[in-house]
Amino acid sequence: MSDATTAGGLRIAIMTDETGWHTARLKKAFRARGAEARCVDLAACRIDTSWSPYGLAIPGFARDLPDAVFVRGIAGGTFEQVTLRLGILHALRECGVPVYNDARAIERSVDKSMTSFLLHRAGVPTPPAWATESAAFAQRVLMRETAAARQVVLKPLFGSQGKGLRRLGANPVNGALKPLPPLRGYSEVAYLQRFVGSTRARHRGHDWRVLVIGGRAFAAMRRIGGRGWIHNVARGARCERAELDPTLATLAERATAALGLDYAGVDLIPDPTTPDATGGPLVLEVNGVAAWRGLQSVTSVDIAAALVDDLLDRKLAASEAPAQPVMPHHAGG
Repeated sequence: MSDATTAGGLRIAIMTDETGWHTARLKKAFRARGAEARCVDLAACRIDTSWSPYGLAIPGFARDLPDAVFVRGIAGGTFEQVTLRLGILHALRECGVPVYNDARAIERSVDKSMTSFLLHRAGVPTPPAWATESAAFAQRVLMRETAAARQVVLKPLFGSQGKGLRRLGANPVNGALKPLPPLRGYSEVAYLQRFVGSTRARHRGHDWRVLVIGGRAFAAMRRIGGRGWIHNVARGARCERAELDPTLATLAERATAALGLDYAGVDLIPDPTTPDATGGPLVLEVNGVAAWRGLQSVTSVDIAAALVDDLLDRKLAASEAPAQPVMPHHAGG
């Protein structure tokens, strides 16, 4: 491989199931570093043990492997299809190819229950969550939270952009209970997260998205409005630049580290139960294949260039560093 600082001659695979604004920005940023980037669909890759010398076939790279991989998107599919696509990423890592983010980190972030577990285990403030295959247990959680004048949000275990979210519990207007829907629409798994709302007007109707790159909080925005209580940009939320105060930055960095991600989009929301003026925050979700078009619209720094620099200067450089020799241990004086 070539020196990661100049990146001359490097060939990069951008794993994505669709090309567009994000991939164009990434390819431009790689070109600026002297590297050639090619978009590859993981669905077109294969494990092929007759394919010398690696047993992996990556379209566009003949019998070679890319020098590094940037994971921009993984298409949905059957359990077997997604397992194979993640298996390709695992195999690339086993072959010594730096994968940004790697399969294990993506698996942790795409599974909302595992995200909640790892955030809780790391002591990162996050709303209480429950994941179960038992509709009866989920109903008991709903009844208990409703009795305490709280609501819960039912989410698909795997999902993004605010799709499939349902807010359950007593209606604050008329007190009517919104029951647990059949779980067949959620692949027979109930992932429930305590709803975080605020009665304070100054905090109503927004959350934060913080982009973390290479372990450091890079930029932040407020997402305001949207469709009802869901603040995703894909659901009509308006983006507004936000200052990266130490609390937001530290929480986003801790959340990213808890999941082992190279880069992440961390969603945070004000906690109405805290007495301080900032009202929190709590980490709601961590996205390991984060989009940044909305964030780029409110910041002047080139996000794609920052991601590419981190991949080449930190991730790739670390993989090229020679291993330190292990000194033999001699007992006695």
